[in-house]
Amino acid sequence: MDISASLTPQKAEFIKAKGSYAVVFGKKLQTFASKILGIDVVPVYATSKEITVEGQGLTAVEKIFNKNAVGTTPGKVLHAGSDVRVEVNIVGSQDTTGLMTSQELEMMAATVISPIVDGAYQSGCHTASVWDNKSKANIPRLMKFMNDFGLITARDPENKYKPMTDVIHKVLNDLTVDDWAIIIGGDSHTRMSKGVAFGADSGTVALALATGEASMPIPESVKVTFKGEMKSYMDFRDVVHATQSQMLKTFGGDNVFQGKIIEVHIGTLTADQAFTFTDWTAEMKAKASICISEDDTLIESLEIAKGRIQIMIDKGMDNRLHVLQGLMDIASKRIEEIKSGKKPALTPDATAKYSAEVVVDLDLIEEPMIADPDVNNPDVSKRYTHDIIRTLSYYGGVKKVDLGFVGSCMVHKGDMKILAQMLKNVEAEYGKVAFKAPLVVAPPTYNIVDELKAEGDWKVLVKYSGFEFDDSAPKAEARTGYENMLYLERPGCNLCMGNQEKAAPGDTVMATSTRLFQGRVVKDSSEKKGESLLSSTPVVVLSTILGRTPTMDEYKIAVKGINLTQFTPPHKMLVR
Repeated sequence: MDISASLTPQKAEFIKAKGSYAVVFGKKLQTFASKILGIDVVPVYATSKEITVEGQGLTAVEKIFNKNAVGTTPGKVLHAGSDVRVEVNIVGSQDTTGLMTSQELEMMAATVISPIVDGAYQSGCHTASVWDNKSKANIPRLMKFMNDFGLITARDPENKYKPMTDVIHKVLNDLTVDDWAIIIGGDSHTRMSKGVAFGADSGTVALALATGEASMPIPESVKVTFKGEMKSYMDFRDVVHATQSQMLKTFGGDNVFQGKIIEVHIGTLTADQAFTFTDWTAEMKAKASICISEDDTLIESLEIAKGRIQIMIDKGMDNRLHVLQGLMDIASKRIEEIKSGKKPALTPDATAKYSAEVVVDLDLIEEPMIADPDVNNPDVSKRYTHDIIRTLSYYGGVKKVDLGFVGSCMVHKGDMKILAQMLKNVEAEYGKVAFKAPLVVAPPTYNIVDELKAEGDWKVLVKYSGFEFDDSAPKAEARTGYENMLYLERPGCNLCMGNQEKAAPGDTVMATSTRLFQGRVVKDSSEKKGESLLSSTPVVVLSTILGRTPTMDEYKIAVKGINLTQFTPPHKMLVR
């Protein structure tokens, strides 16, 4: 079979060179030398594919790629479909693929991170649940290699600071301090609410660390805007589900997000809260996502990021390259640019072209929504690319729930505070809090735990829990069963990842996480198929207290007086 027609010139070049390393480093050296000598780059390698549409404005991602492009025709404006090299600002390596990334770096004979990378982080979140012998053998070795290479690491090889198992995406979201940044991460859910982020394989992550560059096409974008008003008893997670539901209805069941950039004009939500949307875009099978923020909102998000980076510095996590301090400086500079009006928050051009546009009507969202993977769709191509989104009342308050999970990168501090307030509401209504199904809670980061402790919410959670994680004695074995109580687990991926601990086979799990893959969170049993249903924090919590899905009346009572994650659409067009 002749496949040559499907190969780009760049791919053919890699094949001829018997790998990408020689070509990537050759281009890097040639571009660098030409810049130093002040001469034009001699066209030896396959040239970048450059597409320009005269008179057409730029989407947000097109603006970012034009800013970061390397080796392209000077002054030429690039649109979607162009295939270019770009400088990478932030890089993330996670612990289950990190060892492969370290081996790739050794094969390149790379010994230090590229100086043009603003910051990089090695996580320990995917192996957070269980500190078993395998983890003890591999993770410290990985952390030392990455720390020596120049990354900020979740574990200090010299044990100067306590190990952190924070979810990689949440840390990268804090480390991203420029809305014009490009982020590469070794995980499918590398989706930031500042800049544009792409999940990547271990080799691409290694190249980004070593060269500060990546090669990729500029994807087309789908524009998402909002109208209407959220009901006071609804949570922003319901808006996320409604976005997919309304999109599928508008386009006759076709997922127009697949393979595209979702440019979401969220405007008024801080990066912490908006991350719930951008993270979910991985499940919508989008290539990536970009949040368009108002100036004041972006400044607030950057101030939050600065505060959390400062905590990391105070813990002793900065390295010899002073990466964290450098990020603080970048954030301060960006804030000043926005305040002065010199460089406002990133927005697309009014004349930008989109592959599709979706308008989400908040007035139509009247009930909490639950996502169910469409794994039995008769059209095989639509399995795992479409979810069945149902309202809470569809289940009639009778569907049995065997386990609940509040955690993963989809939640933020506000979700933990919602959980604490709900437990107090339930006790006030029923006289006590008694769980009829286990509720597993895994905060995404230690920073969030520390903030909850300072604000008194963690004390509330401990009061109602039957288990609280202890870093001085982490679990050495995975749980094989759960009791009907609240588990306060160590920050990290936990059940969402499904590589260390799982629900019992055949369970119906109600979760806030992102994993809809069959068998990921829960496997089938011989009697029953395992179910992974995704919903907001209030629905998950109430389902475990009742042991079933709640009715709308029960739900409204449980969330009365609680500050749910609310969202008000921007009142102006976020374009230039």
